[in-house]
Amino acid sequence: MLTVRLSDEEEEILNAYCQREGLSKSIVVKEAVAFYLAQHKKNKNPYEAGADLFGQEGSGIKNKSVVYKKRLKELLHEKHSH
Repeated sequence: MLTVRLSDEEEEILNAYCQREGLSKSIVVKEAVAFYLAQHKKNKNPYEAGADLFGQEGSGIKNKSVVYKKRLKELLHEKHSH
């Protein structure tokens, strides 16, 4: 159970909307809360928003720098082991 305090103006607007649309205040408030929560769930911090893009410039390979370093070490080892 939840109690919400609205200003007189907000309550008038809500009542008018509910009467016009033939909806109960509970349904409108539930839908409004669900919409609000869905919108805020979409809001990600900067890292979350770009996580799928980090390290993929051009190649699409996320671990390119790790693979590159490993491959470079192998090449240098091959060159100097002869």
